[in-house]
Amino acid sequence: MTLHRPHRPPGDPAAVHDPAAVHGHADGPVPAHGPVLPYGPHATGEPVTGRTVGSALPVRHQVRFVPGVLDPGNPALARVGGPPGRRLVVVEARVHELYGHHLHRYLAARGVEYETLVLLAHEQVKTMDSVFRVADRMDSFGTSRRGEPVIAIGGGALTDAVGLACSLYRRSTPFVRVPTTLIGLVDTGAGAGAGVGHGRHRNRLGTYRPAVDTLLDPAFLATLDRRHLGNGLAEILKVALIKDRHLFELLERHGRDLLDERFQGSPRAGAQVLTRAVRGMLRELQPNARDHLPERLTDYGHSFSPTVELRALPELLHGEAVCVDMALTTVVAQRRGLLGTEQAERILRLMRRLGLPVWHPLIEPVTLAEALADTVRRRDGRQRLPLPAGIGSGVFVDDLTDRELACAAWWLRDRSTATPAGEEYPETEGCEVRA
Repeated sequence: MTLHRPHRPPGDPAAVHDPAAVHGHADGPVPAHGPVLPYGPHATGEPVTGRTVGSALPVRHQVRFVPGVLDPGNPALARVGGPPGRRLVVVEARVHELYGHHLHRYLAARGVEYETLVLLAHEQVKTMDSVFRVADRMDSFGTSRRGEPVIAIGGGALTDAVGLACSLYRRSTPFVRVPTTLIGLVDTGAGAGAGVGHGRHRNRLGTYRPAVDTLLDPAFLATLDRRHLGNGLAEILKVALIKDRHLFELLERHGRDLLDERFQGSPRAGAQVLTRAVRGMLRELQPNARDHLPERLTDYGHSFSPTVELRALPELLHGEAVCVDMALTTVVAQRRGLLGTEQAERILRLMRRLGLPVWHPLIEPVTLAEALADTVRRRDGRQRLPLPAGIGSGVFVDDLTDRELACAAWWLRDRSTATPAGEEYPETEGCEVRA
């Protein structure tokens, strides 16, 4: 059967692609006399050339504390996502060195048929190459799309790579996160997104497909080195500064001890700090799980740090770069009168007490201007920059200038380093911090 289209003179606005003429009528078979056209000499009203389809995709994921997650008597990990069955387990290389024998003993005791993929994972290799390695193993293992969730055990770089691979594999494959770092427990473990680096940008490629479950076990922190503990404390401090004054006060009282004891020696204080940090992140992220709202308080510390972190690699860890960003914006907030001098000094003093950097040589005018421009692109053409307004609350601003940033950077560097003789950075006139 040949389908014919009516002749349209050139320039006729009705001379558009006619889907019925190519594919047949959408609502039934094509009549013998030819297609029923949605427009034509006898049509009335506006031309009908398409249809809008809407659907809602709920976001549901669970985040829970599960002490002793690798204890063979604890069924949580084996049963997550359904009864014990086949599982692909992706483990960060260092975690496998430390806990591999516990993991294999656990899976054997719980009757799980499994394979393990040991993956080197850190920010410098958190790219699509890692995602493809996970996808290749999922393919060779024959991972089911529905009932065999992939288990990711490691830090944020590992869980991000696995999460992105699972969101892409067969368009959506369930996965479970078991974070083993402090930053994984309180930051990446709470979110619905997963991303990897691309080019000169951190997390430029990613999706919003949450893990079906995230199991948090603070016992993993016992083998974490001091610097990586501080890395996670920076993200906890972020929540404290912008959302939770009581959490800030807990860090002032107990933060150094928790750092020294790796969260193992003060169970009550450690539980309070971790619980409040995770709860604060979840409360902020829950109504904006897919990042459709560009104003997010949890973006505090993440306006300049993505650019600084990537350019400083491997010198700065993620949380360290976030802390430098927060130190800079603390000074900006003080200069604007959003923070008092005493409050700003408390913040910077706590950062140092937790062993975190408050300045880096990349905190200079050119880099900051480029970082701010990239942030504006990322936030739909506006700065939407979170600043602390007192300790424990925040506001958004849209009028930060390059000069203001340069003055804050100069002030911060002046109090953090010995300035070389004769060096001007920038002109200091008008850059004094308000009392």
